[in-house]
Amino acid sequence: MYLKGSKLSMNRRRNRGNPVLIIFLIISIGLLVYVNVWVVPKINPPFVPTPTPTRDPVWYATEAADLFGQGKFVNAIETYQQAINSHPGEIDYYLKVARLLIYTDQYEQAKVQSENAILLNNKVADAYALLGWAEGFMQNYKDGEIAARKGVELDPNNGLAHAALSYILALRVEARVDDLNTMDLAIAESRTALALNPGLVEAHWARGYVLEVTSNYADAIAEYEKAIQLNPNIATLHLALGRNLFTQNELSRAILEFTKAYSLNPTNGEPNFYISRVWANQGEWAKAIQYANQALKDDPGNARYHAQLASMIYRSGQLRGSLPSFALALEGGVTPEGVTVVPLKLENGTTAVNYYSQYGIALAKLNRCDEAVSVATTMQQTIPDDETGIFNANEMIRICQENLKNPPTPEPTATPTPITGPTPTPAGSQIPQQTPTSMP
Repeated sequence: MYLKGSKLSMNRRRNRGNPVLIIFLIISIGLLVYVNVWVVPKINPPFVPTPTPTRDPVWYATEAADLFGQGKFVNAIETYQQAINSHPGEIDYYLKVARLLIYTDQYEQAKVQSENAILLNNKVADAYALLGWAEGFMQNYKDGEIAARKGVELDPNNGLAHAALSYILALRVEARVDDLNTMDLAIAESRTALALNPGLVEAHWARGYVLEVTSNYADAIAEYEKAIQLNPNIATLHLALGRNLFTQNELSRAILEFTKAYSLNPTNGEPNFYISRVWANQGEWAKAIQYANQALKDDPGNARYHAQLASMIYRSGQLRGSLPSFALALEGGVTPEGVTVVPLKLENGTTAVNYYSQYGIALAKLNRCDEAVSVATTMQQTIPDDETGIFNANEMIRICQENLKNPPTPEPTATPTPITGPTPTPAGSQIPQQTPTSMP
């Protein structure tokens, strides 16, 4: 018996599947599996920054060394810093940065990087040498000497440590904080540094400075020139060479070196200060005033620069015009721009004596005798053994006594009477005025 029309019939004919659809489904499933296994893990999650690939610190070090060779010290410092950031445990990077910071007059930062190197390894002589050199340039002579001596102790054959110690000892002599044998020690250390490493910039640098402090200017010039041949991109070396050329009256060459120094470090007012002195040496007061003003723009708080400007204005015959700058330089105060000026210290044998003399005589000639007598009294009490200073102090008093009898006419326009006596060295400058000695 058959059930017609029954949906349960076992003999019902089935429809065949679509082969194209089946193949499509298989391929789709395969693609989904591939994406899930291989693609999805490589896609960054949403809203998460894509990581930046990090360069090998060696790449930064190589790039920095190339920049150093091109004289691009600022860029080299930045690149070495990137190397430090990539590999903070590599002491050599800190040493290279510290050296470059000294070359660019950034002594506080050089001190920090040298100390960082010492924290990594306190047995490296170069780290102590660089720390000592930085401290010396910042006038921390005691700390600098201790650090440099530590470098020599760690490695007696380290030329850089001996050079740093030599330079610091010579700085002490120039600053008049030396002992009986300080200069002899500086001479010996400079010779040792050169003997150990004649190809080291710092060895010739230190030797040149020792020769300069002992007034052997021609020999100092030769050493500074050797240092510049080894590295022509250090502003301080060109400045030092210019100073010594100035003492030898090689004025054109001196100006050239000061100009090179300024081009290498246009934030330092010293080159323009010395160019002002060169023009003054030739009686070119307008140019001397121009460069003194430029030095002040570079460092408006520097009392030496205010004194130089005042002296140039005074020597050009503008007595009244010199007084504001003299007052800032010798009494201290605040500039119109709000910069504080710490006054120069009055000491025997420094240019401060000359500046005080010019200031007091200008006041006396303008009949501002209360102020003039005050300046004279300060000089008599502070530098009683300085013949030039005492002569000029007495001259101030004599002019004021004359003013009582014959009141002066309005401000003179002619160049004032030259100050009697030699022109001493500016306080804090590095051109010693000693009688040349035998070769140290």
